[in-house]
Amino acid sequence: MIKIICVGKLKEKYLKDAVNEYLKRISKYQKIELIELEDKGYSDIEKVKKEEGEEILRHIDNKSFIITLEINGKEQDSISFAKKLSDINITYPNITFIIGGSYGLSDEIKKKSMLPLSFSKMTFPHQLFRVMLLEQIYRAFKINNNESYHK
Repeated sequence: MIKIICVGKLKEKYLKDAVNEYLKRISKYQKIELIELEDKGYSDIEKVKKEEGEEILRHIDNKSFIITLEINGKEQDSISFAKKLSDINITYPNITFIIGGSYGLSDEIKKKSMLPLSFSKMTFPHQLFRVMLLEQIYRAFKINNNESYHK
């Protein structure tokens, strides 16, 4: 099973449509669950990260391989990412991806991470990044199943 925990809810219909399309496509390969948590809107950064981290922890189980999405994480190309997901699935029944809020992830969540992953040194809106992550997960399944997919 793949679980994606994200802070913040999608508001734009076009992003919701894209997310739903990729969730449907991925579900042909593996069960997938998307959990949206409330984005804490205060200005106290450390308080926000701590509270969001506590909420994220409530949705993590001990059987999951934890992948956090972080700007300073490890970058991989799509083929390496696909292989990594395949390798993880051999040992772990569940993979949990965590997309933090606008202030990032708490230190507690970062310590739980087994793979800090970055898609780029650039900053992306969290809502758009959710679509990008889902697309890469879908692409990974296509690669791992030797199925054609556009480049």
